[in-house]
Amino acid sequence: MIIETARLYLRELQQSDLDSLSKILQDEQTMVAYEGAFDDTEVQSWLEKQLDNYRRESFGLWAVVLKETNEMIGQCGLTWQDFAGQKVLEIGYLFQRAFWHHGYAIEAAEACKKYAFEQLNAEEVFSIIRDTNTASQKVAERNGMTRSGEFVKHYRGVTMPHYVYSVKK
Repeated sequence: MIIETARLYLRELQQSDLDSLSKILQDEQTMVAYEGAFDDTEVQSWLEKQLDNYRRESFGLWAVVLKETNEMIGQCGLTWQDFAGQKVLEIGYLFQRAFWHHGYAIEAAEACKKYAFEQLNAEEVFSIIRDTNTASQKVAERNGMTRSGEFVKHYRGVTMPHYVYSVKK
């Protein structure tokens, strides 16, 4: 376990989490900001990327596990992202749709912010969110972040405006 909150714990993803991860990444509605659900190969690649992040950085997107049931309900964590020509530490989150609107995303995101500031000694953390993803924008705002920029990503052949939220230590 990396982080524990009142209702959740965050731990490194494992290959055995593939089915739970698929429930997130293969859901069309959950993945609308990514222009659609992932296929099996893309889910496996996403998982391997996180495992590589753990080896390289000692952090990444972690499994979010509901203490009450020991079920993996989402992922939340820290990754390096490119913004305005620099690498920034981002708090990212994705949850199974069945667990939306229960406060789990903000609970996990706040814990990741604290981890970034206290364990990684980060001076600032970011969340980079598609302009149409108002629910994730609200999570960032509840996490003390303010919109500090915007830019366009090109992904899956689509031009995607993104807002950049940040908060300093």
